[in-house]
Amino acid sequence: MPDTLKGKKVAILATDGVEQVEFTKPRDALLAAGATVDTLSIKSGSIQGFNHLDRGDTFPVDLEVSDARADDYDALVLPGGVANPDALRMDAHAVSFVRSFFDQRKPVAAICHAPWLLIEAEAVRGRTITSWPSLRTDLRNAGGDWVDREVVVDDGLVTSRKPDDLPAFCEKAVEEISEGAHVAQHV
Repeated sequence: MPDTLKGKKVAILATDGVEQVEFTKPRDALLAAGATVDTLSIKSGSIQGFNHLDRGDTFPVDLEVSDARADDYDALVLPGGVANPDALRMDAHAVSFVRSFFDQRKPVAAICHAPWLLIEAEAVRGRTITSWPSLRTDLRNAGGDWVDREVVVDDGLVTSRKPDDLPAFCEKAVEEISEGAHVAQHV
């Protein structure tokens, strides 16, 4: 499926503390499917990946999210890690950028702790969603129907729980992105 996403441009939004494998595996799957991928962050330069609590590699940032427009992308991927989405949800530009994808009915894929950012973007109410288990109460309080499954797809939103779920997460993300914009039932 090397051309599944040919002509599609995908943003990955992350910052320091990103769970490295949740950044690299989806990025590699998108590139292998033919997508153009930009790494966006709340800062320029590079971001620090982590392997759980241990420092991993650094990754170059293509564009600061404050300078990005959802109009320029076909989809959004949100990797996890604890520090990464916690920092992103405190940045107004990041939250607005994420919200724009839901307003435009574009596919969004979020794994592990990344759904914290979906809560801040008010994109959870009425959706079936999964995440790292510690977010269960937060997601339910935001109006989501949290379930404990490897991957959940709800109207263009793909969510998964943890690194072990990455094969299913990446497969469903590529599938949803290839389908394009969805009819929003939960916006």
